[in-house]
Amino acid sequence: MGHTITEKILLKHTKTKEIHPHEFIHARVDICLGNDITAPFAIEEFEKLGAKSVFDKKKVVLVPDHFTPAKDMKSANQCKILASFAKKYGIKNYFEVGKMGVEHALLPEMGLVMPGDLVVGADSHTCTYGGLGAFSTGVGSTDLAAAMVTGECWLKVPESMKFIFFGKLNKWVGGKDLILHTIGDIGVDGALYKAMEFCGETVELLSVEDRLAMCNMAIEAGGKNGIVAPDKLTAKYEKAIKNKSRSGIGKFYSSDKDAKYSSVTEYDCRLIEPLVACPNLPSNVKPVRAIKDVAIDQVVIGSCTNGRISDLRLAAKVLRGKKVRPGVRLIVIPATQKIYLDAVNEGLAKIFIEAGGVFSTPTCGPCLGGHMGILAEGERAIATTNRNFVGRMGHPKSEVYLSNPAVAAASAVKGKICHPDEVM
Repeated sequence: MGHTITEKILLKHTKTKEIHPHEFIHARVDICLGNDITAPFAIEEFEKLGAKSVFDKKKVVLVPDHFTPAKDMKSANQCKILASFAKKYGIKNYFEVGKMGVEHALLPEMGLVMPGDLVVGADSHTCTYGGLGAFSTGVGSTDLAAAMVTGECWLKVPESMKFIFFGKLNKWVGGKDLILHTIGDIGVDGALYKAMEFCGETVELLSVEDRLAMCNMAIEAGGKNGIVAPDKLTAKYEKAIKNKSRSGIGKFYSSDKDAKYSSVTEYDCRLIEPLVACPNLPSNVKPVRAIKDVAIDQVVIGSCTNGRISDLRLAAKVLRGKKVRPGVRLIVIPATQKIYLDAVNEGLAKIFIEAGGVFSTPTCGPCLGGHMGILAEGERAIATTNRNFVGRMGHPKSEVYLSNPAVAAASAVKGKICHPDEVM
């Protein structure tokens, strides 16, 4: 029996000759990641273990991105813990404000994650890197501590689910819509502890950035990881990265033809329209045209899902020459410093500001209800983020709708959730 791409990567990182779904393994990690919320707990456990050093100074990555720039004394202390640990143990990949970005956009941009890697991070959206053909998954802070000491993690091999996408994409439809469609179909626990493998002719034509967005939200269906087999587009993406922290373009794996899947699902993309996930679950998905007269108070364009330069270009395309409706707050957050600079150089920042929006330094900020856009009681937002649970962006009686950047931008102009065609 053949292996899926997920099984092949896991097998390559073990000392065993064969693995099967549901087996427990000890696997070697290529990168272990922590942020300003999760890493302090991991560092505390690391110190309790009495470790004298991390397993590899180049493979431990610390990114303070959730409450940064520090919004208060508590968040400042959290960041100080990371800075002190990085200095004490000589961590090479510690990214302070001015160099940092939203972690799951920053690591691919820096060339820290490559195809074939095994990545663990104390953040649930670590599954993003499957868009590069890596096995990546979120772990707890104690697991991160163990990985920083030993360079290994303890995992159960997941079963794989195959999702085949075919047909030409409709206008304004991208990777965010494909993953929302999938989650809407299978539910928030439809892929519980399973590998979600995305493939088919449509996925093969998607940009790497759209693939990263799809894999980013695998966790919203309960997935252990999301993954797309790397190809020529992946190789081009890897070769284009300047100042790479690692050499080469990684190891390209693909699933065997006789690999076993727990399920195989096909989607005709010609039937998929721009979608919106309505409160209070990412699975509560509806076509944007089916949503009538839902007024909004705030629009957030950014996050580890849709804060890349292609996302900002799409939003700017909709907003160019237009004005945000009075009474609506538009917050645009590029995911990294490089994306920020690119947006400035390309004139995108000017478009956002002239439209009446605010253009922020990189931060996770409003996505988790941290800062830079907290919702008050009764307020409603549409965002390109990945979660819309009760109280996710602020008050428990606020509401969050999820969409792609074009829908979010159009909604800012209209003052209510709408299809981009309504403002173009």
